Order: sequence, then structure tokens, then C-alpha cells
Amino acid sequence: MASLQDLRRRITSVRNTRKITKAMELVAGARLRRAQSRIEEMRPYADRMLELIGGTATAAGSFRNLPLMQRREDVRSVAIVVVTGDRGLAGPFNGQVLRRAFELERQARGEGREVVWLAVGRKGSSTLRFRRYEPAGQWTGFSDKPAYSDAQAIGHKVAELYENEDADRVVLVYNRFESALVQRVTTTDLLPIPEDLLREPERAGAPDAGPARRPDFFFEPEPDQILKRLLPVYLETEIYRALLESAAAFLASQMAAMRNASKNAGELIDTLTLQLNRARQAEITQEILEVVAGADALTQ
Repeated sequence: MASLQDLRRRITSVRNTRKITKAMELVAGARLRRAQSRIEEMRPYADRMLELIGGTATAAGSFRNLPLMQRREDVRSVAIVVVTGDRGLAGPFNGQVLRRAFELERQARGEGREVVWLAVGRKGSSTLRFRRYEPAGQWTGFSDKPAYSDAQAIGHKVAELYENEDADRVVLVYNRFESALVQRVTTTDLLPIPEDLLREPERAGAPDAGPARRPDFFFEPEPDQILKRLLPVYLETEIYRALLESAAAFLASQMAAMRNASKNAGELIDTLTLQLNRARQAEITQEILEVVAGADALTQ
């Protein structure tokens, strides 16, 4: 049985740990509110970008000659972009994304395809290096507060791999933020860009709606040239949206993990305090018994 001194030290240690986890919970909660605001500000821009691309694609008519739209019948290699955090202490946040990415890897290799890795976040990079994989691209240091320039760097590398035929398909795996308690692993096909996304929004999902109406405005330069410039921006926008979603999901997961850690620390303190009281009571009882035994010995 632990001594009174050991129990007091453990209680003090757990209390100090609870202070740290509580502080981290509060910090993550404050940063989460800012991350949610960034997502809400980003969504209208992303939706408007999709509408613009849809209208331009309708005016262009044919866009299959664009590099980012070319579909290859023989898919020999798949690029997996896995978005993780730079830090841990966030519950299952990093593990569930990596598990999903490795499931995609096993599926691709089972179909006889090569896998090209691109890692966003230190946790993903370190895990891939531990498994002796050499990522084609690595980006770290911004997982909890990404900037659009970070999405541009990733998008440029992804487009380069696809245009050089080093990858015939590009998949993005990340945690999508739904609420402070729910984050879901999401898999998105980045390249080739699905053609149905380039239809006008009101016509998407309606193949029997007849021929699309040409927009009532002029394009300068030609619509296909505009579309060629817009597609990389669309790719960067989708990556940026995923980075923002992942950042908010990380903070939400960290806040929940620290809340659970603080709760567990409180329960452990209660348990240790009960053990301390029992040990102190046993010690007092033992001292009383020794005094009574000594008094009996003197009277005999």
C-alpha cells in the first residue's frame, strides 16, 4: 500500500496536470470559435467560385482538352494527400485520418496501382517516414491556422504530379468539421476534376433538363482560356476549404480530449483522496492500538 507521502505527491501531480489540461481546453475553445468564423467566411467564396466555373464551362462547351480535366482510362498510380495535425493531444483526430489513408493505399495496391504520398502536418509525415515511405511533398507548421498561400503550394504540387502523369488520380483525406462534438473523415477526389461539377448549379443533377442556356454576357478572353485559369484556382480553393475544415476539427477534437482528460483527472483525484483518508485513518487507528496496548502493559 502506498504511503501517505506518496499519495499526497500523486494528488499534487494530478492536480497540476488538470490545471494544464483545463487551460488547453479553454485555449482550444477560443481558437475553435475563430476557426469556425473562417469556415463560414470561406464557404460563400467557394460556392461562388463553383458557380463561376459552371457558367464558364457552359459557355466554353468543350473542356476535355484541359490538363486537369483529362480522364485516363488506365489509372496506374494514385496520389493520396493526407491532412493531419502538427501536434497530438487531440484524441483520435490524427489516427482516424491515417487509418482511412492506409485503407485507400491497400485498396489501390490490391488493384495493382502505385501510391504516391503527399503529407500535410507533422503527424502524417512522421507516420509515413516510420513506415519507410518517402512522400512526394510535405507541408508542416500551419495545420491549426492555414493560409491560402499554403493551399496554393499544395495545389501547385498536386497539379504538377497530375499533368506530368506521375499520378492518374488524386485523393484528399481529411477530417471535416461538423460540430464541436462531431468530426468525420472525408475522402474527396481532387483530380481529375469531375465534369458534373462544371455544370451550372441549377442544372447539376438534372440530365434531362434539355440543352443548357448560354449565359447572356460576353467573355474576354475566350471561355476556354478563362476556364483554364480558373481550374487551378478551384483546386486551390477546395484544398483551402479542406485545410480550414481540418483546422477546426483539430481544435474541436483537442478541446474534447482535454475536457475528458480534466474529467478523468478529477475522478483520479477523488480516488486518491479516498485512499489517502483511509490510509490516514488506518494510521491513526494503529497509533491508538499501540497506545492502548502500552497502557495495558503498564497496568499488569
